Amino acid sequence: MRSALVVPAAGRGDRLGLGRPKALVDLAGRPLLVHALERARASGVVDVVVVVAPPDGCEVVRSALAGLDLPDLRVVEGGRERQDSVRAGLVALPDDVDVVLVHDAARCLTPPGVFTAVVAAVRAGAVAVVPVLPVSDTVKRVAGDVVVETVDRRELAAVQTPQGFAPGPLLRAHEAAAGAAPATDDAGMLEALGHPVRTVPGDDLAFKVTRPLDLVLAEAVLAGGPVPARAAR
Repeated sequence: MRSALVVPAAGRGDRLGLGRPKALVDLAGRPLLVHALERARASGVVDVVVVVAPPDGCEVVRSALAGLDLPDLRVVEGGRERQDSVRAGLVALPDDVDVVLVHDAARCLTPPGVFTAVVAAVRAGAVAVVPVLPVSDTVKRVAGDVVVETVDRRELAAVQTPQGFAPGPLLRAHEAAAGAAPATDDAGMLEALGHPVRTVPGDDLAFKVTRPLDLVLAEAVLAGGPVPARAAR
């Protein structure tokens, strides 16, 4: 059996304000997508890679990835919403896949060890697995500009990617969600069907490049030296 990585890379990245799909925004001279896939490949646990490109952008993505030595690379066209793109990636998977990782290209510095931990947890019997970090900020529930309550952060976790799944339940969750309001992550779709979602330690380097300041931080991380090969926590 093989594990597969699905990367929905069709998002526009409006908050970065650079006028191109987020996954193709340059970081230290190469697209975020390339950095993300290099780290996935370095994990040694990814056998199939499916990149879901922007509409009419498959050739651009193939060109961006031409220099990478990726196993069984497939590029398919995405949809309007993220979950449409993930579903398109799932349809493109071969039948011998036993673990599916769904990963955001914007989390381009995720260390290889996070991929390894997620795959191991799925193969140990989990249906859905997410890497998490404890929440360090004080979190308050608000209504308008009024604080309603302070939430106990000991019960909270910030979720990262790659998220890992058994392929059958993940595909059924996407089929069940067709036409529904867009989901914020794939694990939430399995939660809605009653599947337990397990956690593994995330990593501070798996932050999401969403705003211009995040891009500055990613540039600074790369300038500081090589990315650690295992999760820090």
